[in-house]
Amino acid sequence: MRFNPIAIFALAFSLAAAPGPAFAQAEPETQIVQSWLGSSHADTTSPSFTHWNDEGEIPGTCALCHSGQGFRDFYGLDGSTVGTIDHPVETGGVIDCDTCHAEGIREISTVTFRSGAEIPISGNTATCSTCHQGRASGVSVANAVGERDEDTIYPELSFINPHYAVAAATQLGAEAQGAYQYPGKDYAGRFGHVPPASECIDCHEPHSLMVETETCIGCHETADPETIRTSETDFDGNGDPAEGIAVEIAALHTRLMEAMVAYSREISGQGIVYNGNRFPYFFADTDADGEPDTADDGDVVRFAGWTPRLLKAAYNYKFIAGDPGAYAHNPHYALQVLHDSIESLSGPLGWDVSGLTRP
Repeated sequence: MRFNPIAIFALAFSLAAAPGPAFAQAEPETQIVQSWLGSSHADTTSPSFTHWNDEGEIPGTCALCHSGQGFRDFYGLDGSTVGTIDHPVETGGVIDCDTCHAEGIREISTVTFRSGAEIPISGNTATCSTCHQGRASGVSVANAVGERDEDTIYPELSFINPHYAVAAATQLGAEAQGAYQYPGKDYAGRFGHVPPASECIDCHEPHSLMVETETCIGCHETADPETIRTSETDFDGNGDPAEGIAVEIAALHTRLMEAMVAYSREISGQGIVYNGNRFPYFFADTDADGEPDTADDGDVVRFAGWTPRLLKAAYNYKFIAGDPGAYAHNPHYALQVLHDSIESLSGPLGWDVSGLTRP
């Protein structure tokens, strides 16, 4: 289906002004626009699209995913040079119809990930994979720490943010190297699931973005994906191998934070606390009260006691936090990343992690 963006926006605004029960009898194209209007991709009030309003334009590195215009510019779908955003991108745009339906979108056959990996991607998911891979990779972390001693504090190190909504990097696993992958370890690659559920839009309604959980029922006999598991291994060591794999991942995620807090107090002497709603997410907690330290000017104090070992673990913690659906996108990759991060920190701490099992 080819969309006329002007006509679609006219329809969108008319629907936004007068939504109602007539929607149930609406034409398919109208229903599509109504679904899109209710999605985060169309939310004109979201910081995802308003963050740069005071500047008047969106930087190129951000416009790629925070503006339909920027996405089309990057891929040359508007006739511009491919691989660069070569003119200012105005604020006020959203992820519009042509971000996914522009002529030429299906000819995109590879997407370059932050690790440098160029991965074959079908045209159906090129937009998803471009914008849901994050802004950093495990390679970024490895390059930042270099050959520095694992447990020495280096003031020049700072947290590396994988960014948000990294589902594509999770799903591709070792191919994309989205997480920091510890040397000498093997990591799961692309999680293909099954052929009817191998692409983003097989499980996510492409306009409302809602997960179509009814697709789970045929194989898993449940519409609650968080209760699903197919492995009988007890990865988190709690003695319950029947709980959903999402629960196992959440438990290891919590265990990793506990290890980071203990390590930061012992090695950095500063303590660390995480706030996922405030950049740069990791703050000093010297008195161990679970709250960020406050400076004389009233601002919170950023955590500055980074060692290479802690930086790697913190990156992986935020990477998994950036994909709440990791249990469906690539559960074994998520479990491996968490297990190895905990194992790394446990050495200096003297923790026994033999009860944990690596996939």
